[in-house]
Amino acid sequence: MQLYKSRDFGSFFQDTFAFLKQNGKHLYKNFFIINGIFLLILMVMGYFFSKFYVDVIFGGVINGNPNAIDDYMNENAGVFILLLLVFIAVGLIAGLISYSFVPIYLKLYTKNNGISFNTTDIIKEYKANLAKIFTFLICGILIAIPLSIISGLMMFILAITLIGILLLPLVLGALSLLYQGSLMEYFENKKSIWDSFGYSWKLIRSKFWPAVGCVGIFYFMSYIAQNVVAMIPYVFFIIDMVAEMQPNGSPDPQQLEKSMTIMMVAIFLLTFLVSSVLNVIVQINQGVVFYSLKEDNENINTKSDIDLIGSSE
Repeated sequence: MQLYKSRDFGSFFQDTFAFLKQNGKHLYKNFFIINGIFLLILMVMGYFFSKFYVDVIFGGVINGNPNAIDDYMNENAGVFILLLLVFIAVGLIAGLISYSFVPIYLKLYTKNNGISFNTTDIIKEYKANLAKIFTFLICGILIAIPLSIISGLMMFILAITLIGILLLPLVLGALSLLYQGSLMEYFENKKSIWDSFGYSWKLIRSKFWPAVGCVGIFYFMSYIAQNVVAMIPYVFFIIDMVAEMQPNGSPDPQQLEKSMTIMMVAIFLLTFLVSSVLNVIVQINQGVVFYSLKEDNENINTKSDIDLIGSSE
């Protein structure tokens, strides 16, 4: 499938799903090979944090101990702080690697005119762009300060009305497309990080409503899907609670704590895995939109076709 192609609103959707249908197996295979170890570490640590929440906070309520959190922190403050720091560090590294995967994948896809590349090629591209990834992180945080203020005010104004609430995904779509497009352009090695952000915004403005609207809808669909999946353990928890109800009509405290632990862990693991899969889909959509806007602005594919015609004469 050609990424450098002029598209309209409907084509953004069609080509996103077409790309996933054609290359999804290759895409996710490499995604989980590269990100798998970090995802596993985060899942294990998330399990312990979920268990901490249930055992200490919820368990303290059941057992009538309002000081359960203070008692636990006094006894395990050092271990808890260490785990928290490790979780943040691993989460930051995993987030950078995961967020950079799709831009690197699509760069290799366009370079090789398809999926004729493997995991080793992706890792080499990671190494070649390691400094750019961390530069993007730092500059992205700096830009996020004014953007968060502006977008926060816009979202607050929109949230006042029902129609405005429906437009909230558009704000997220514009911000995410700005960052994703900037990173993709930065990886092309033609512009500085600041010029890449400026160029990304220029592309977005060239076809603002179709581009931002499409990305916003994908975010909304991802949000709905994650919440539906998160409800599955909750439904089983309610069913289990009804089945284990004591004769006096109250739940068994021990069974309640056990069921709550299982539910919290299941919700975390399911939402974590589903969000990882859906985030790749959302980023692929942003990539399709970005390359389309880039083609409209630079006529890259059109120029290539003309060059091929000239060389064959």
